Formats: sequence, structure tokens, C-alpha cells
Amino acid sequence: MEFIDHKLKPAKSDIKVLYYFEPASGISSEDAIGRIASESSSGTWTTLAELPKLLPKTKAYAYWHDKNHVKVTYPLLIFERGSIAGMMSGIGGNIYGMKAVDNLKLMDAELPQEYIKGFKGPVYGKDLIQKIFKRKEGPVTSVVPKPKIGYTSLEHAEKVAYAIWKGGMDCVKDDENLTDQPFNKFEDRVRYVAKFRDKAENETGDVKDAFLNVTSPNLRELERRVKLVHDHGFKYFMIDVVVSGFTAVQTAAELAHDYKMAIHGHRAMHAMMTRNPKHGVSMLYIAKLMRLIGVDQLHIGTVVGKLAGGKDEIVATKEMIMAQEVGEIHGLRMPQKWGRIKPMLPVASGGLHPGILPELLDIYGTMDLVLQVGGGTLGHPMGIEAGARSVMQAIEAYKEGVKLEDYAETHKELKVALEKWGHTKPR
Repeated sequence: MEFIDHKLKPAKSDIKVLYYFEPASGISSEDAIGRIASESSSGTWTTLAELPKLLPKTKAYAYWHDKNHVKVTYPLLIFERGSIAGMMSGIGGNIYGMKAVDNLKLMDAELPQEYIKGFKGPVYGKDLIQKIFKRKEGPVTSVVPKPKIGYTSLEHAEKVAYAIWKGGMDCVKDDENLTDQPFNKFEDRVRYVAKFRDKAENETGDVKDAFLNVTSPNLRELERRVKLVHDHGFKYFMIDVVVSGFTAVQTAAELAHDYKMAIHGHRAMHAMMTRNPKHGVSMLYIAKLMRLIGVDQLHIGTVVGKLAGGKDEIVATKEMIMAQEVGEIHGLRMPQKWGRIKPMLPVASGGLHPGILPELLDIYGTMDLVLQVGGGTLGHPMGIEAGARSVMQAIEAYKEGVKLEDYAETHKELKVALEKWGHTKPR
């Protein structure tokens, strides 16, 4: 109970965290929130023989709660500056193993400017549309070769990437589980993709790039792979941000700033921790941390695609990573001011095809995003290049305010795509 103060007004420099919680049987709400604040800061299970003089300044306090939500304020003093791992070991650490709570979910945290100053944020963020692709508006378009794994490095580059670029799309992307397999070695893939990128750029006159997956077994290899991608003229690299861990992503962000590269963040494994509405951590908060660290674009969901994710959370997340200031949404989001940290582009991916792009773009309400269409490109009956053209035609129709069916009357690739998929929402 020493870690509860309903009258407390948090300091401006405090980190304020919103949790969803459910007490265990026989544990009161007051007891549960006190234990959350205690265990995540300087409390322990018993009385101690000696106490440090600094103790009062290291305590977190539960300062507001309702039936299932609590806000806990943490003094900045207890966190290592510039270390996401250091912060998460407290607010996302032992409290998840406490028997006093049946469920606990970190929904969001309001980060003070004093803490934010320890991070650089994205190199480009939203500006990459203009600075990398030389366009005034998005979307940035990308395709993941399907199947995810099975292509050789040469097939990946020549049969898939080259056709995608020729069809008008901007980028080809490694999928989350393609790294350095015997049939598609990382170095070979980088070399071949660079070769056919140059060929596509010469033939189309447009900027082409790739999201090559540098996810690695150790930081030394991560650094080597990022340098290899950079030395082959790419402006991007990709990393699986959750499986790699906060330290690896922070290392990658430092390299991105050194090389002036953009980071494409894939969220593989996030749903192990985010999908349960009552336990774990929210995707919104993971996205927030990635913007802070310096990821330029990150998968956040589609609403209409094959992957789980509700509209309210996806829209709230999109606002969190794109705006310079957002307000509170009860039980879902804390307020946040971002200061000098640049906006991060959202990536919509997973089960998309031309027929549902207008609904997706309506939900997002912006062209400043990355549209990633894998099977909905490679599954086109006329082939990969035609599939890419059908995606671009759907985007053109949306921008011109024309219904897809009407636009398809004079665009055969889109017409064939609609004949195959219609407006089906994959599950």
C-alpha cells in the first residue's frame, strides 16, 4: 500500500504507464495495483533490515485506477537513459510473473521529453517518400515473394523482384523467415537483387529499392549484413524487430543513422504478446517504442486483411506513430508529445489484393503509408508483372476517385484481379 497514492500528481519528468489488470482470486484491486507499482520499481515481498536513503525517490506509485485499468508513475531516475531494454525490464518485467494478478497488459506509456531526448528517432520517417523515391506523395508500394521461402537467390531477384519493379511497384521485401538459408544465401540475394534493381531502374526511370532482411544471430553479423546492403547501393534494410530484441534494433538504428538508411520493421512474433486483449503488451506500445528507437516504417495491421487487429487500435496506432502530438483514449492510449522525433510510416500488409485497397485506404485516411501486397500480386492469373500493374491501377483509381469496376473497364490487369478476388477479405 506504500506504493499507492491517489492524490499524487506525477512529475513532468515521470514515465506514466497505463496497464489493464485482473487481480487473482482473493486479491483486492488495491493490493494488485500496489504490487504492480512495487515489483516494477523498488519494492520487495518482505521488510528489510536496512534501506537506502535514496529509496523514496525510486518508488513508483499507482495514482489512478478503475475496475480494470491502472496508471503507474515512475521516476525517471530509475531508468537508464537511452535504453529501451533498461526501461522494459522494469515496467514489463517481473510483474508479469506475479501470482497476485491473473492478467496484466501494458497498454501504453506517456514518455516525458527528458526521456525522449535520449533517442534519435527515424532517419527519414515520412520524408522517405520524397527523399528516397523522389515523389511528393505515397503510398510506397512493396511485394513479398510468395511462397515466403523456396526461391533461390537468383529466382528471388530475377523472376520475382524484377517483374515487380517492371510492373510499377517500388520495392521487393524479404519475408520474416527469409534470412540466410542454404538455397537463398543472404550475400547472393543482396548481389542479385542489386543487379536487377539497377536493370529495372534503367528501364523504367524510377527509383527502386528492397527491404532485405538483416535479422541475424548476433550483433556482429547484424552490422556486417547492414554494411553489405549499404555497399550495394540500397537505401533500406529490414529487421524483425520483436524477435531481434530491443538491443539489436537500437544497434540497427545507430547503423541506419551512420549510413543514412531507412529501416523497414517487420513485427514477426508480436502476436505472441499482443493478441490476448487481457495480457501481454499492446501493438500500439511496441510501435511507439520503434518510432522512438528509429524505425522508419513498421507493420501495424490492415483491419481488412488476414491478420488480427481491430480498427480502433490500428487507427490509434497510426495516429501515435504519425502525429507529433496525440491525446488520450481511455483504456487504450496515453497522451504523447514527440518533440523532434520524426513521424514513422505505417505498413499495411497481410492478405491484401487490389479489390480491398480502397477500403483500406479509407480506414487509414492518408497516402503516407507503405502498401505491401504479396499473394495479391503474385497470385494474379496473368503473372507477377501484371499483378503489380493491377495493384498500381487500383491505387490510381482510388486517387482519381473512380470505382475499381469502372477503372477496370480500360485496365485489363485490374479487371482480371477483380474477377479472381473481387472484394474478398481473406481469413
